[in-house]
Amino acid sequence: MTHWILRSVLSKRAFAVSARQYSDFSHVVIGGGAVGTAIASELQQTDSNNVALIEQHEMLGMETTSRNSEVIHAGLYYPADSLKAKLCIRGKDLIYSRLDPLVVPYQKCGKWVVAQTEEESQYLEKLMDTAKALDVPVNYISKDAANKVHPLIRAEHGAVESPTTGIISAHELVLYYNAGFENAGGTLALHTKVTDIEYEQPLNRYVVHCKEGTTGEEFTFTTDNLINSAGLHAPRISNMLLPEERRVNSYFAKGSYFSFAPETPIPTRKITSKLIYPCPKANASGLGTHLTFDLGGQIRFGPDLEWLTETEAEALNYDVSSKSLEPALEAIRSYFPQVELGDLQPSYSGIRPKLVSQEDNKKKFLDFYIRKEDGFPGFVNLLAIESPGLTASYAIAEYVKDLYYS
Repeated sequence: MTHWILRSVLSKRAFAVSARQYSDFSHVVIGGGAVGTAIASELQQTDSNNVALIEQHEMLGMETTSRNSEVIHAGLYYPADSLKAKLCIRGKDLIYSRLDPLVVPYQKCGKWVVAQTEEESQYLEKLMDTAKALDVPVNYISKDAANKVHPLIRAEHGAVESPTTGIISAHELVLYYNAGFENAGGTLALHTKVTDIEYEQPLNRYVVHCKEGTTGEEFTFTTDNLINSAGLHAPRISNMLLPEERRVNSYFAKGSYFSFAPETPIPTRKITSKLIYPCPKANASGLGTHLTFDLGGQIRFGPDLEWLTETEAEALNYDVSSKSLEPALEAIRSYFPQVELGDLQPSYSGIRPKLVSQEDNKKKFLDFYIRKEDGFPGFVNLLAIESPGLTASYAIAEYVKDLYYS
């Protein structure tokens, strides 16, 4: 469905005669990435609900969802009591238990987190302790065993193997969520940008002001409940409603990816059958420039981490700078020494939404922000939904539904 169908739905409801004033929708979800589409689908499964999903682009999943590693994360890196840990693990389990890989292609390939120093070896020990506490399967691989399995991969102080890590088609995952949403009767409005939101306290509902992307036509509709899952734009949406003292700033971190295209092609299986990750930075602010491959077996490296100066999502630039190549090469050579500068080509970039500055991000772990906002009944706010958001999307949808119905 597109914008005109949303208008058609609203027009039909305008003829309804009732003793009291009803909202156009029970729930409106703003943002059609993997998380927003999953939430809309989950909420629409309740018979009494009438959900609309609003997306400003002409297709679903065009921003953060389409610009990541497409990794199914195991949930190793996050504090046990964090939403990231709980929802990542639950989301991973739901993907493997509910999705047919013939419908949504995925592969449980596993990964290694490799250590090159004694300090990193100590990190692996802590990682295994965390995994044990979270009941996430891991195995320790010694240097000699790693070298025997994948001699082109360097692991001077061994590796931790995560057998439940995988890869998935993000595009097909979004299509799957949307099929469930529309088949259950949900209303999808593409190319529709939210320009303002009002909370009508006497009627306990929200008035959403929108602009159609092609014609510039403006229109409004009402909803009993509102879910902000706008990704990079979520702070802007949140600030439309919350009072000044509760407004948030936007910070952005770009991650660039590089394709592997050596002059003499090397089959991926000769290099590795596992995803390869270096030991991550403090507070899991970045997982390092890692080696992944897509479902077709094409190797790519990334993302690196570059904090941006832009403060508005509309001003973001996704260009991959050639200046990023040499730092990426140095990082990659720590675990794949054979790679040469000429083997790497700038490919694409993704941008992570952050709620704190680069300096503050180094000081503390940044969890998902998913909560009901005090003073705004029915408003659920999702901020800083970065990695592992794709993996966690199924579980985030459950979590949001539980906020309404548990």
